[in-house]
Amino acid sequence: MSIMGNERRLFLENEAETEHLGRELARTVAESDHGLVIYLDGDLGMGKTTISRGVMRGLGHEGAVKSPTYTLVEPYETLNPPTYHFDLYRLGDAEELEYMGIRDYFSGENLCLIEWPERGKGVLPEPDLEIHLEVQAEGRSVVIRARSEQGAHILNELELIGPGH
Repeated sequence: MSIMGNERRLFLENEAETEHLGRELARTVAESDHGLVIYLDGDLGMGKTTISRGVMRGLGHEGAVKSPTYTLVEPYETLNPPTYHFDLYRLGDAEELEYMGIRDYFSGENLCLIEWPERGKGVLPEPDLEIHLEVQAEGRSVVIRARSEQGAHILNELELIGPGH
């Protein structure tokens, strides 16, 4: 993993390492005592939901974690912090988010994971962290960028993940 300013790059060999990244994010967010907005970006099948599953499990959720493709949001309100998993893949128009009261989810206490954030452009708040995933060899290349002071704090607290760590 290399650190370049407010950015980290890493390689994840498999699904287990991808989920571990999510668990590590959960640990750092829980320790920070602040909410966070995380954008998860990448093509279909890149591991966005796997990272989200790791976050939920890292916060203590024991049930299934699936992408809320049809419902747009899956609440995990009993977790600490309360967590909301968004999948905007099927969103027709960003304005639809206003009808579902999207702004209520982004209090300073909540953790919001957003897959396909570009579909909510103009309505969604700016992220604290952006995570971009893409295919590299047999695994995934991941770039994590801090976009706020809180995001930079979380990024600096992440433990090393990936081959050899």
